[in-house]
Amino acid sequence: MFVDTHCHLNMLVKKEFDTLLTHDQIEALSPIIQEAYAAGVEKIINIGTSLPESMNSVAIAKRYATVFATVGIHPCDATESWYKDFQALVPLVKNKTENKIIGIGEVGLDFYHKPFFRQRQEDAFKAHIELALEHQLPLSIHVRDAGDELLEVIEPYVKDIKGAVIHCFSQNQSFANTVIEWGFYVGIDAPIAYPKNESLRDIVRNIPLSHIIFETDAPFLPPQEYRGKQNRPAYIPLFAQTVADLKQVSLDIVQDLTTTNVKKLFGI
Repeated sequence: MFVDTHCHLNMLVKKEFDTLLTHDQIEALSPIIQEAYAAGVEKIINIGTSLPESMNSVAIAKRYATVFATVGIHPCDATESWYKDFQALVPLVKNKTENKIIGIGEVGLDFYHKPFFRQRQEDAFKAHIELALEHQLPLSIHVRDAGDELLEVIEPYVKDIKGAVIHCFSQNQSFANTVIEWGFYVGIDAPIAYPKNESLRDIVRNIPLSHIIFETDAPFLPPQEYRGKQNRPAYIPLFAQTVADLKQVSLDIVQDLTTTNVKKLFGI
């Protein structure tokens, strides 16, 4: 069994961000989820990026037995009203069992997309970390062009954090060594197999399988053979094979170990 630990199913059936899904759109996800299951991706974690998309994440999880939710505000969605939206997420998390919420995310720092407001992003990130600590939930962490700054924000909380994954890992070896020492996991997506990504493959060769989990970020970042098309949860085995080749082990071993890692991190 594989698990897609970071997916945006909501964006597979709609084009506009931050709109609530209709009943028909939620039902339209059924063949996508069935396709994933048939490919061996038996569980999917759908990720929140804003208040509306977090609500969508919960709605999808409650509809489908094999889907689970996270909620949170992406750093690029941390607008001036972020705290009001954050407060609206809290009741969802307080009812985490009923809402099938198993993590807080996608949260973190993004200094790539400009303009960005560093203090606002850091304040929002800290609020989400503290929410995760209060409810004993792991974090799904986004970082882009802000590696050192992100580590600085997290470090005071490390001893208390239940667990975390660095989503769509694209940092350097030093960053990888630090977060692995902290007990975090590294999220590996289809770019591991992109032809020009040899530097990432070198890092993954050095990362123990005990700290790797798989994710698609669907509908974004499709595998090489599907570039230009929507990514889907069913595609995880395609790039999982790349990791198996890098580690010189069988795909079955990679599948078993990474699924064990997901169980440890998210409890599913």
